Amino acid sequence: MPREGESLHKLGFLTIGRFDEAVPRAGHLETLAVIERAEELGFDSVWLRDRHLQYGISSPVAVLAAAAVSTTRIELGTAVIPLGLENPFRLAEDLATVDVLSDGRLNPGVSVGTPMRYDDYKHALYPQTHDLEDFSKDRVLRLLDHLRGRPVSSFGGTVGIESYSTRVQPHSPGLADRVWYGGGLSSAIWTGQQGLNYLTSSVVSIEGTESRDFASIQAEHIDAYRAHHPDPSRARVSQGLVVIPTDTATPEQIRKYEAYRDARLPRTTQPQGPRGMLFSPDYVGPSERLAEDLFAHAGFRRASEVTFALPFSFDAPDYEQIITDMATRLGPALGWPPS
Repeated sequence: MPREGESLHKLGFLTIGRFDEAVPRAGHLETLAVIERAEELGFDSVWLRDRHLQYGISSPVAVLAAAAVSTTRIELGTAVIPLGLENPFRLAEDLATVDVLSDGRLNPGVSVGTPMRYDDYKHALYPQTHDLEDFSKDRVLRLLDHLRGRPVSSFGGTVGIESYSTRVQPHSPGLADRVWYGGGLSSAIWTGQQGLNYLTSSVVSIEGTESRDFASIQAEHIDAYRAHHPDPSRARVSQGLVVIPTDTATPEQIRKYEAYRDARLPRTTQPQGPRGMLFSPDYVGPSERLAEDLFAHAGFRRASEVTFALPFSFDAPDYEQIITDMATRLGPALGWPPS
């Protein structure tokens, strides 16, 4: 757990991988270039969001397959794949394939629940079964079983010249131990009980918590996760906030970043919706000041690694400046040594 004077274990960032509908190839290639640049800068990980029917990466596993063969060291994550749109059997095949290509660098983050705007496209997704689908955590357990190599077929052997396996192929040992899950207090407890890794983000639920400020709630969730993990010494926790260092930013960029932060600030003042979702304020400023803010943050102090989220709406030069300052200014201020 990072404190001032202690080392942050791992530094990463999360991107949506946005693109222009008219020229989607350019945006996807830009994302691959950002991943390669992150490896050059010494980041420990890069994570891709999963956006369906939007102008952000809809198939992070496919993009990470390309990144797996263009990089050699950096960890590749998804934050997160909504399993409501996936078949756990087929997803296990895809994840294992990317893990093999990357030589064991994949960190799949997943979520469950009814997909966002499900009623708008459920007939296209599940024409006959859209009202019968189970969007519970059972989908995660099925995925884990497949990744662990438990039998999925009653037949294994040879028919003519073709050989068949009883388990999902390829099988990548250790991949199941790198699956991540996130959510509120009850999900934190469940994640710990399953021995999974715990993803936190810039939004928390106040359900079941005693605290009412974001940092304290996030800390409560992390404490509950660790308390229910069978082996807390190997439990990984990643904290995700929007953190934008401005050390080498131009005055125009700083104005843009501060306007972005200010426009999103009203949603942080009180919980939103029936589940009481509370958003974190975004952090913008010089790395020295950001480090002070983070060392004072109860959630950050309990995390073993961080995955800072890049804003959706910035331009390529902005992302280059932000991740460069993260690696060369903010990371060292947090006691992080580049890989």
